[in-house]
Amino acid sequence: MAHSLGVMWVWQLVLAVGFGIGSAVVPVMNAEAYVLAVGATHALNPVVAAAGVSVGQTIGKVAMFLAVRYRPGYAARKTKEPKPVDLDTRWGRFVQWNRDLTKRLLDAMSDSRWGVPVTLLSAFVGIPPLYGVALIGGASRMRTVVFTLSVLAGRGARFILLALGISAF
Repeated sequence: MAHSLGVMWVWQLVLAVGFGIGSAVVPVMNAEAYVLAVGATHALNPVVAAAGVSVGQTIGKVAMFLAVRYRPGYAARKTKEPKPVDLDTRWGRFVQWNRDLTKRLLDAMSDSRWGVPVTLLSAFVGIPPLYGVALIGGASRMRTVVFTLSVLAGRGARFILLALGISAF
């Protein structure tokens, strides 16, 4: 009996990690709904599912982070001047605004005073979306270990609190 419980626990964890990886890269796979469904049906242990989804989400987001960081040509990238835009047109002003915003976001994510809190907030609350933060973080100078630990801490807290909340009912 104890052996079958251990196997069941491992199976639950593997299933949750797999769903977490999928939900990290496919936005329509909702990890919160998975944790809530597991807790509501009592089919699996909700805390184990939450821990597995947290690990899976972290793996998926780090994969996205690294895919941006190590995309072909990124290491050999030379800083080139962007094409000039005509600021007299609405499109030109939009393009310039987008360039300025992107530069500010990359600078903020590269700075340890802002990168870690933004990543933690995104992983725990969901604002700004973690999908975008992973992509911008990969293009920034943020260290991979710092990004990984921030995502794991934020996602772990989010999903375990959700699991504990639903398992109380």
